[in-house]
Amino acid sequence: MNIEINWALFAPLIVLQFILMAFALVSCLRQEETRGPKWVWILIIVAGNLLGPILYFVIGRKND
Repeated sequence: MNIEINWALFAPLIVLQFILMAFALVSCLRQEETRGPKWVWILIIVAGNLLGPILYFVIGRKND
């Protein structure tokens, strides 16, 4: 069974995922305080693929 992958469809999603992850990591490292330990948020951002960075921006950032 040979499955063809349409890279024209998946490549933009993969690039978007890496951009969002990089932006979330930079934001997390620059934040003085987060809701919860910073190292946990870094793990969630990296291991959570697309959902991890979104969770960080919605829940983890502390807006003073």
